Amino acid sequence: MNGYLKESNFMMMEEGFTTRDLLENLLVELCQASDCQTFFVADLGDIVKKHIHFLRALPRVRPYFPVKCNGSEGVVRLLAELGAGFACANKAEMTWVQSIGVPADKIFYSSPCKQVAHLRYAAKHGIELLTFDNEVELSKVARNHPHAKVLLGVAADSSPSAHPSMTFGTTLKSCRHLLETAKEQALEVVGISFHLGSRGLEPQTFSQSVATAQMAFEVGKELGYQMHLLDIGGGFPGTEDTRARFEEVAAGINSALDSYFPDGCGLEIIARPGRYYVTSAFTLAARITAREEAPTEHPSPDARRTSCTTSVMAPTVPSAASCLTAPAPDLGCTRSWALLSPCPLQRPCQDPPSHSSSLRGPLGHGEDHIAEDLELPELQVGDWLIFEDMGAYTTTALSPPGGCPQPPVTYTMSRLAWKSIQLSQGKPPQTEDNREGICAPLSCGWEMAETLSVPPVCAPTGII
Repeated sequence: MNGYLKESNFMMMEEGFTTRDLLENLLVELCQASDCQTFFVADLGDIVKKHIHFLRALPRVRPYFPVKCNGSEGVVRLLAELGAGFACANKAEMTWVQSIGVPADKIFYSSPCKQVAHLRYAAKHGIELLTFDNEVELSKVARNHPHAKVLLGVAADSSPSAHPSMTFGTTLKSCRHLLETAKEQALEVVGISFHLGSRGLEPQTFSQSVATAQMAFEVGKELGYQMHLLDIGGGFPGTEDTRARFEEVAAGINSALDSYFPDGCGLEIIARPGRYYVTSAFTLAARITAREEAPTEHPSPDARRTSCTTSVMAPTVPSAASCLTAPAPDLGCTRSWALLSPCPLQRPCQDPPSHSSSLRGPLGHGEDHIAEDLELPELQVGDWLIFEDMGAYTTTALSPPGGCPQPPVTYTMSRLAWKSIQLSQGKPPQTEDNREGICAPLSCGWEMAETLSVPPVCAPTGII
C-alpha cells in the first residue's frame, strides 16, 4: 500500500451490508448520543469501481481529480492511494493535498485566475504545472513562478470566428500571440488545455475541440516549443444510471484522440473527472426539524400541502429550518436541489398516501428552497430523509468562512474492495480474515491489476 489510506480511515463493510443498513445503525449510535441533525455516508468502494472503469475505458488518459468537487479526507486519501493526480484551484487545496503526502508532480494548479500569493506558494512548494489563457495571467506567472510548466487554455468554441466571452480559454486566433508572448517571457509552455464540461462531451463537439488543440500544438511546434501534454478537462457523468453514457463518451474521446494524436506520438493526456468519481458514492441523511401544513384552495382529506424545511448539510445548502425541516449543509457553490428525490429512511417512498411537499433550508434564508412539489408520505419532526448521489460539490475539506459546520462523513468500504486495492498493488491483504476464497484460479484479477498499472496479482473480480 502507498500509505495514504489505512483501515482506520474507514469502516469495513461485509458483503451484502448496504448503505441503508449502515444509515439505520448510525441513527442509533450517532444521533442518540449527540444532537446530530445531518450526516453523510460515503462508499469508498464505489470510487474504486469508478477508477477502474475510467482507466479501462480511457487507457491513454491519466485522471487528475478536482479537489473543489469533493475535498473530504477519505476521498482525497483514497484517490491518492489509487495513484490519481489532483487539480487544485487555490492555495488551500494545494496545502491540503500536500499535507497528506501527495508529491508536487501529481498536483495541477488548474485555476485560470490565480492569486499572486497562491502562485508564490506553488513555486515555493514545487508545484509546476499551471494553466493560462490571457496576457494578464501569463505575466503573473512569469513574475511569480518563472520555472512553471504551463498549459495554454483554449476555449470550448475556439474557432477563428469566435468572439471573446466570459468563458475561460482563448480563441485559436489568439494562440500564436500568447505563445509568442510566453516565449518572450521565457516561460515553458508544455501543452494545451480545454474544458468542455458535461454540455460539450458529445462526440462531434469533443472531436472539434481536440482538432483545435492539435492546431494549437502545430503553432507551438512552429515557435520551437516541445509540447507533450494535453488536458481534456472534465464533465464526465457520475451516476450509475449514466454508466452506459460514460462508455459512449469514452468511445468518442478515444476516437478523437486516435484521429488527431495517434497512440505512440509521445503525447501525455490528462483529464479532470470530478462528478464522475464521487457523485454516487455519497448519501446524505437529514433530519426533519420543523413541519408546517399549508391548506390548499380546495382542502380535502387527501389534498393538502406539507411545507418542509430540511437541515441538509451539504456544501451548497445552509442548516435547515422549518416546514418539513432537516439540517442542510452550507455549501459554497450552486446545486440544483430541484433534481433531488429524497426518500424517508423509515418507510419506502412509494408507500401511500403521499402529499405534495416542499423542502426548505434554515429559517431566515428566504431563497433556500431545496425542492418543491415533491410527493412524500406524511412525515413528522424527527423523521429522516435520505438524499442519494450527493458526492459532488456538497462537502469540502474546510468549512466555508462564516458558514455552518460541515456535516460529518462516515466512510465505508467493502472488504472485497479493500482487498482488491491491496492485491492489485502487489501486497498481501493486511488481515487474515476470509483469506480463502478471495480468488479462485479462474477469477484472478489480472485485468484489474493491469488496469491499475501495478504488477498483476490475484485479485477478486467481484469488485468489478
